[in-house]
Amino acid sequence: MAEQVAGPEIQRLIQLLARLPGLGPRSARRAALHLIRKRDELLGPLADALQVARERIITCTACGNVDTRDPCSVCCDARRDAGVLVVVETVADLWALERAAAIRARYHVLGGTLSPLDGVGPKDLNLSTLVERVERDGVREVILAVNATVDGQTTAHYVTDLLAGQKVRVTRLAHGVPVGGELDYLDDGTLAAAMRQRTDF
Repeated sequence: MAEQVAGPEIQRLIQLLARLPGLGPRSARRAALHLIRKRDELLGPLADALQVARERIITCTACGNVDTRDPCSVCCDARRDAGVLVVVETVADLWALERAAAIRARYHVLGGTLSPLDGVGPKDLNLSTLVERVERDGVREVILAVNATVDGQTTAHYVTDLLAGQKVRVTRLAHGVPVGGELDYLDDGTLAAAMRQRTDF
């Protein structure tokens, strides 16, 4: 068994970093060593930023985005078309569409997808407030900007059925989003093209 070469504080830092997406044990060790070497430039400011994030970042009760205010900056933006609601799985997907500047609309974050195998049902997603928003805010169009995965498409069909009684056009992203692809990994041009070429669902 290999000996521990670092104290418990460093081991804890490595273990916490290893929990981040895309960081395994080796990457976490490299990141920890880099932070320690650059403690004045990176470690201190990062610790401060994490503390502020912990204290101030909240989830928007209107759309599910994260921000330091509620309603969030996107919901408060008067330049957006309140009659168009873009439904996404996660905040990462919302940010991806915003980066692409594909549309100036409002958003609704579901918080995941329906996945019976994983025990995720309709009650586990932000679906009831979606129907309320469509009714209350006079939404003309709901754009289903969900991932082109089996769970994403299952969720899209469920949302379409849920909104069947509403006077609202339901569309989905068109060309450019590959089957099995995830929005957060697509380039801005592809996302913008997919948003422009959306079709009826």
